[in-house]
Amino acid sequence: MDGTAILFILAVAGVASICLFTTKGLLDQVPDVIRSAGQVRDEWERFKKKHDEAPKPDDTEEPPPPVTVLADDEQEPPAAA
Repeated sequence: MDGTAILFILAVAGVASICLFTTKGLLDQVPDVIRSAGQVRDEWERFKKKHDEAPKPDDTEEPPPPVTVLADDEQEPPAAA
């Protein structure tokens, strides 16, 4: 009976130490998660601001000349293989 109580106490202490170790590991990551969330928020705002602006036409570029296709009635369509 005496050995069972000692094993029970050791088991509870082991579970408690594992829980504390895991909790400490998670809490150590919180500042990085908050920092990353702030960066994501800033990038999202920049993305929205960039796409909210109306695109401005480029006045320096001329439109391409129209393509004229000559209708040649004498030419036969290609033969099917």
